[in-house]
Amino acid sequence: MSTTPTQEEAEPETEYDSALVTARRQLERAATHVDVDEGVIERLKHPTKVQQVSVPLERDDGEVEVFTGYRAQHDDVRGPYKGGLRYHPEVTAEECTGLSMWMTWKCAVMDLPFGGGKGGIAIDPKSLSADETERLTRRFAEELRDVVGPTKDVPAPDMGTDAQTMAWFMDAYSMQQGETIPGVVTGKPPVIGGSYGREEAPGRSTAIAAREAIQYEGNEVSETTVAVQGFGSVGANAARLLEDWGATVVAVSDVNGALYDPDGLATHEIPTHDEEAEAVLEQEAPQTISNEDVLELDVDVLIPAAVGNVITADNADAIEADIVVEGANGPTTFAADTILDERDVTVIPDILANAGGVTVSYFEWLQDINRRQWTLEEVNEELEEKMLSAWDDVREEVEAKDLTWRDAAYVVALSRIAEAKATRGLWP
Repeated sequence: MSTTPTQEEAEPETEYDSALVTARRQLERAATHVDVDEGVIERLKHPTKVQQVSVPLERDDGEVEVFTGYRAQHDDVRGPYKGGLRYHPEVTAEECTGLSMWMTWKCAVMDLPFGGGKGGIAIDPKSLSADETERLTRRFAEELRDVVGPTKDVPAPDMGTDAQTMAWFMDAYSMQQGETIPGVVTGKPPVIGGSYGREEAPGRSTAIAAREAIQYEGNEVSETTVAVQGFGSVGANAARLLEDWGATVVAVSDVNGALYDPDGLATHEIPTHDEEAEAVLEQEAPQTISNEDVLELDVDVLIPAAVGNVITADNADAIEADIVVEGANGPTTFAADTILDERDVTVIPDILANAGGVTVSYFEWLQDINRRQWTLEEVNEELEEKMLSAWDDVREEVEAKDLTWRDAAYVVALSRIAEAKATRGLWP
């Protein structure tokens, strides 16, 4: 499409584009397609605030270590900041800022009354015992207590964290406030105010996006082959749902490699990372291949659902899939995006495809406020409705302006944010 910069204009691409660099590039490109005041664009290039805190931890052996935690709050013009907390050695202020920007766009695309936030602690969660993880989380909640809350900033699980982590965070915050406040986080266990279907939601929305893309291209799900990189919560749930709908899932992978069967895998029989860590290659299949090879299989749909920056300028020409549905955050670099567009490969962006997580988090937030729990059927029906509404909003921009799906999603998000900022005005 003529609306996308040429490959030369997209270069140079660093070996590893940070989330912040990519998010700003995507913002600038989207701004060329929508009539938004330049001042609004400039404001959206920067976070409102980035908190950096020291998090001391007493290890099980009595030794005290101090780790660094962050909470980036990008924009709250449409509602409280919203986004995950991750425990990972490579967590930085810059990464959190870029991811918080993506959360702003994601919430706006889904038309949720939230802005974008992201945070975490620079630590290897595998180095922690369960007791150490609990102590670390409770202390982190104490350090962030002044900047989070149901009407301020609502964290959720992310890499290295889970429902139990959110339960500890919620309990620590509630003890600090002197009352039980379940709405301070989402992604909690249902027994303490969490929502049914929250853990499966990003994978479910990715499958819905894939289904809609397949049908939009004039094909049937039952006649479609799919490869999935990453068999965690997102990849596994997407793969299983697509298989239930009739698709042939020929490859799935974890960090160690992939199973490949051109006749289709029984994805329900393969343990997810949560069910049994790094167990994919322990299952039987005609072939095993590398994670890199998964990306280059000759399939109809490719779902990168593991980590960011896996489709780059180095391998974009080797992508054989007709449709790429981004289950992970930022799996496609800016330069690779341009190459795929020039090759007429349809890319359904992460801010639409995997938005099921934050959407069901919104449902959880509503349930906590109203003290009323929804059934799993109600959650899935509402998620389907929100996804189809967002899909139609983005599709209209694709067709009206001849945009890529990513550019169209950004146009939808940016238009909503700009309208909110114009309506609220700028504090003098």
